[in-house]
Amino acid sequence: MRGTEELTEKIRRRYNRAALFYDMMDRMVSADLRQRALAHASGKVLEIGVGTGANLPFYPAGCDVTGIDFSPGMLAKARGKLHLAKVPVTLYEMDAQRMAFADGTFDTVVATCVFCSVPDPVKGLMEARRVCKPTGKVILLEHVRSDDPVLGRIMDILHPVSLYMVGANINRRTVENTMIAGLRPESVENVKGKIVKLIIATP
Repeated sequence: MRGTEELTEKIRRRYNRAALFYDMMDRMVSADLRQRALAHASGKVLEIGVGTGANLPFYPAGCDVTGIDFSPGMLAKARGKLHLAKVPVTLYEMDAQRMAFADGTFDTVVATCVFCSVPDPVKGLMEARRVCKPTGKVILLEHVRSDDPVLGRIMDILHPVSLYMVGANINRRTVENTMIAGLRPESVENVKGKIVKLIIATP
């Protein structure tokens, strides 16, 4: 447990630093792709790892969004984008691995390029499952390790550099992790080669 807490704090510091330029890095996920993923959201929504708030303008009418992030620096940027949202948004500083919400609180749980940086991704996904209603859905837009043997190996080699620079793991097997966490993927779509996937799962 102590090792995970130390790693979480280390990554939090990196994301606090990265908040200054994170919007430039985050352009790898286009507005069209965000809108496409968030079209599946409805009702009471939890966004895990809201970051600088890049998703906020794309939530459809009828959503009531709660966004969490463990980085105060990221949340400060997100607060500056609240005026762009067309739906109510509330932001909290919170760790995805230990959320303060009751079981079954949300109709939809969303994460975009988040579970690459959660120190214990399975624990975070188990929390996402816990706080989602049994009839709800979990929407994950995540970059993952490529299934291509050559590209996958390259990602493994570059992984330590990415982890050191911004705390992001570029070779996570997120589809497998969702199933380990007890989620049931209903659809898995390759939306950017085989590196970015849109996963729609149920608890």
